[in-house]
Amino acid sequence: MKKFFKTITAALLVLSFAGCTNAVQTDNNQLNSDNNDSNTVKIAYIPITHALALFEEAEELEENTGLDIEFVKYGSWPELLDALNTGRVDGASVLIELAMKSKEQGINIKTVALGHKDGNVIVVSNNINGVEDLKGKTFAIPHRQSSHNILLNDALQSAGLTASDINITELAPTEMPSALAGGQIDGYCVAEPFGAKAVSLGVGKVLFSSEELWPDSLCCGLVFTDNFITGRPEIVKQLLDSYKTAGKNLSVDKAKEVAKKYLNQDDDVLDISLKWISYDELDITKDTYNTLVEKVKKYGLSDNPPKYEEFIKNNL
Repeated sequence: MKKFFKTITAALLVLSFAGCTNAVQTDNNQLNSDNNDSNTVKIAYIPITHALALFEEAEELEENTGLDIEFVKYGSWPELLDALNTGRVDGASVLIELAMKSKEQGINIKTVALGHKDGNVIVVSNNINGVEDLKGKTFAIPHRQSSHNILLNDALQSAGLTASDINITELAPTEMPSALAGGQIDGYCVAEPFGAKAVSLGVGKVLFSSEELWPDSLCCGLVFTDNFITGRPEIVKQLLDSYKTAGKNLSVDKAKEVAKKYLNQDDDVLDISLKWISYDELDITKDTYNTLVEKVKKYGLSDNPPKYEEFIKNNL
């Protein structure tokens, strides 16, 4: 097997899911109960366009209700997940497969909405003309537990290949465009705007968009801890209703304005990226979730993913 992972070690994975122990669950309960009377809601995020509806909602809520939404920025998924799993934040915009794994490990969380629809692309170097050209090449994903890994496997399957036919490495999203430009990798799949970055620079091209490989694919989700949901139900409902409204009202121009503020990206990158993504319908249906469950089992991401009724809570 040629598959290898450079940046995420076993130790980090253990850290990410350490919250499944009884001791951490107790801490989680205490941390969330301490915030029950607070007007502050702490939400973890990584700076990607998949969280734009969340950023837009926060500004509207703070202005109209006085609710203080504190965004806690992280540089990697393991760091973010550790904060969520140990109750240092009330919720997170996170890869749904990572949240599923945490739930499988015994962490009390629920996914209450999608982060976005579509918006993922498989980007390859300009000398790659088809999936078959990736054989023996190096391809980057942000995390094994991701829709990006699933999309890669779907693409390989379309050409009769498997993950064992290529070298797979994990890289931080910000590192991928430069790694492609420098020839360290031959392609990648990651959250936006980092696919658009390579296209804008002329160092890569889109081989597949997510909807070509997996219609109605799920990627990032808005996740809250059970303690936050049960301890502050009125605030949670207000957050979720406002979040979905923000998604429906997030025009391309408004999304670009929010993205420039939170992501610090150039106009040309955002002009490309925002053509690929939408935020209008953020409920998670049982059919789309069950398709995800089938794929995580098929490609070895999980043997026992949580059931829809255990993990998804669209209405609060």
